[in-house]
Parts: sequence; structure tokens; C-alpha cells
Amino acid sequence: MIVWLASYPKSGNTLLRSMLAAYLFSNDGNYFFGLIKNIKQFPHGGLFMKLGVDIKDHNETIKNYLRVQETFNKKNAVQFLKTHSYLFNFNKQNPFTNFTNSLGVIYIVRDPRNVVSSFAKFRNTTIENAAEFMIKSAGDGFTWTNTWSDNFKSWKIFKQYQKYLLVKYEDLIQNREIVFLEILKFIYKLNNTKFELDKKKFDNVIKTTSFDAMQKLEKKVGFGEATVDEKTGKRIPFFNLGPKNNWKESLNSKIRFRLEKAFKKEMEELGYL
Repeated sequence: MIVWLASYPKSGNTLLRSMLAAYLFSNDGNYFFGLIKNIKQFPHGGLFMKLGVDIKDHNETIKNYLRVQETFNKKNAVQFLKTHSYLFNFNKQNPFTNFTNSLGVIYIVRDPRNVVSSFAKFRNTTIENAAEFMIKSAGDGFTWTNTWSDNFKSWKIFKQYQKYLLVKYEDLIQNREIVFLEILKFIYKLNNTKFELDKKKFDNVIKTTSFDAMQKLEKKVGFGEATVDEKTGKRIPFFNLGPKNNWKESLNSKIRFRLEKAFKKEMEELGYL
């Protein structure tokens, strides 16, 4: 069954996937970019095209969400899927997922005042446009992110079934060992499997998935998930500022107050306000 790694874009999902991929899909815990391919994105065009679904028809794509997920569950193992989608039920007939296919969710969240600048850099747009997207947008064609707040709230339905783990990006950066150990224990608990820590592998994961280590790795070999600047044709660095991104130093007061007003309830709940 599927364990979802869900988040709004630029909230730490890549870091989470990298750490899990290094621990679960390597022999020694030493991370390299190829490992992340073991955790696929959903929705992803290739998954639907294999089943003959016309990915240009968004209604057809949504109707086949569960069908595609069922292909994963033919494997007798826990499957991980990354998503930036909110948990929706289109026309109350086509759910994003269900408990037949889903084992649980790890939701990673980040202060929206830091998300906005990182998102703007990734999309090669202005911070004003990024803020507008976060506050008002339902999606971006193939992936239906919804607003930052709706994305966060939608996945909480798993909480009432004890199949939900909330991870704050800030905690994953500042308390890496503690939070990652909690994540691993949660996954094994979901699968009713006894957890025994491989300390050597764990330590290698922590070392090789630091932001500095992955930033250096991107400069050396490139990172396939980085977007391309349409004007220059060059890839925009994916690992840009990371934990050094500080809204207190870079975000103008107008955008800050707009985000805080739009997301006040959720930010207070998460301790961001």
C-alpha cells in the first residue's frame, strides 16, 4: 500500500524523499540523486500513459487516479509516492485516493513566508505572483495544489485514523536525527513491522543529505528536478538557500502581511504566528 509524502511545493518534500530513499533503498545510507527515483511523483504523466490514459484530458486523468494507484498495490510491499496535490474528491465521484490504496501520509509543512520566495525562485517568477498563486490558485494544470492552507488542511483526514504524521520543515532541519527517527518509526508502525535501527546507515543518511551536501552534489552533477530558465536555457539551482532562507530578512512587509492574513488560522495552529 501507499505511504504518501505530501506537501505544498518547496516545503521540504525533496529533503524528506532523499533521506528516506537513502535509508530504505541503499546498502549503506550514502545518498546520491539516483536513489530518489525510487519514490515517484503522483500524478505523473508516465504512470497514466502506461494505462492508455489521455493525460491532456484532466477529467480522464482524475477518473483514473485510483486505477493507477492500484497498479502500485499489486506489489507486496510498502510503496512511497510524493505529491503536491491537495486531497480532493472531484465532483464527489473521483477521489484523489482512498484507504484501500493508502496506508498513511507523512505531511511536511513549511512557514509560508519562506515558501513564497523559494517558490518564486523555482518558478522563475516574482514573489508577488508566487504569493498570489499560494493564496488563490486551485492548481497548475496536471497537479491540483489548491491554496497553501487548503493543501495543509485536506490531508488531516488521515489523522483521525492514526495514519498521519505532521513534519515541520524547520524541525527536520534543526533536529534532523530526532525527526527522521520519528518518521522511520511511523512508517514501520503503519506497516505493523518491528523497527530496528541500522545506526551506521542512519548516520550516513544524516551526513549525506544535509543541505550543503546536496547543494554541492547539484553543482557537481546537476539535479533533474530543477526547472529551466526559458530565457537563458539554463537550469535554475534547486538547492538555493534552504535553511538560510529567512523571510525576516528578505520578504517585504506588504507580502508578509498578506500571507499572514490569508493563512492566519493555520499559521497560529502550526506555531508560525
